[in-house]
Amino acid sequence: MAIEHSSVELTRADFASDQMVKWCPGCGDHSILASVLGVFPKIGYKKENFCMVSGIGCSSRFPYYVNTYGFHSIHGRAAAIATGIKISNPNLSVWINSGDGDATAIGGNHFIHLIRRNMDVNYILFNNEIYGLTKGQYSPTTKQGQITKTSPFGVIDYPFNPGELVIGARGTFFARAVDNQPKTLTEVCEKMAEHDGTSVVEVLQNCVIFNNGTHSAITDKEVRDDRQLWLKHGEPMLFGKNREKGIILKGTSLEVVTLGSESGITEKDILIHDETTENTGIHMMLAQMRPPHFPMAFGVIRAYKQPTYKQLFEKQMQDAQKDAKICCVEDLLNSGETWEV
Repeated sequence: MAIEHSSVELTRADFASDQMVKWCPGCGDHSILASVLGVFPKIGYKKENFCMVSGIGCSSRFPYYVNTYGFHSIHGRAAAIATGIKISNPNLSVWINSGDGDATAIGGNHFIHLIRRNMDVNYILFNNEIYGLTKGQYSPTTKQGQITKTSPFGVIDYPFNPGELVIGARGTFFARAVDNQPKTLTEVCEKMAEHDGTSVVEVLQNCVIFNNGTHSAITDKEVRDDRQLWLKHGEPMLFGKNREKGIILKGTSLEVVTLGSESGITEKDILIHDETTENTGIHMMLAQMRPPHFPMAFGVIRAYKQPTYKQLFEKQMQDAQKDAKICCVEDLLNSGETWEV
């Protein structure tokens, strides 16, 4: 049975709750909320067929601000609870909202196994590279050397790259977006909703209080043309203000080149993006790219189709029932010696 579609056309207002949004003015979470509220009506499901699940953190207040069913769970356990919800009711569209600390620290184990199982859920990872709700401790994605409340002499840990985690766990969908570019953020959320399987979108999100400007070297208007590569399936990997730069594959590594008569490089030499390939090699390299030597890759990096957990589970049950004498509880209760009183 497929998820039930609404018989009436829903709008953004239908999904906006009556709760006061309690994020700081200027917080990137506002933009993510606006994008999700814009996407839900386009999906076309009934409101009662959506379920928002969150853990703990600023991002995790999300279920209060969307007029659907929701579950504000405990720290790091949103993925586990969402898994239970999806298994018990596969006809729900399940969305997870989690911060970088909630997802990759206390919830890291659940995060990678949700991805490995390819549960059909949508996971939005708000990455502000800090613990914001608990007032500025460093997280697993905080830059090395950064001074924080819990690293007064600078972070010495090597930070996680969420894209590497997702692809390393054999994820079928990974995309990246920016909170201050709502149009492309909405487009990415639409694509994650279309994907069957675990869809993860990392949003570079700004915390104006405890980590303001952490992504400015990538997201500021003055630099973003040269430091953001927006990928489109089947199109060359071009970037720059005049799309004069591109990515090529040289040997086993990616390389930035400039098009033109001096270099002899033309658009035909530029690597074509294939988000659908099973091989994770290029996808992993794209997820790893960082300034200053490379632009950061945005948009859909990986969207590979393979059976979801639900599809595999249903097939397993059907195969098991073909030759089984006991296929359900009723069969079990009526098996063996029975009598009437």
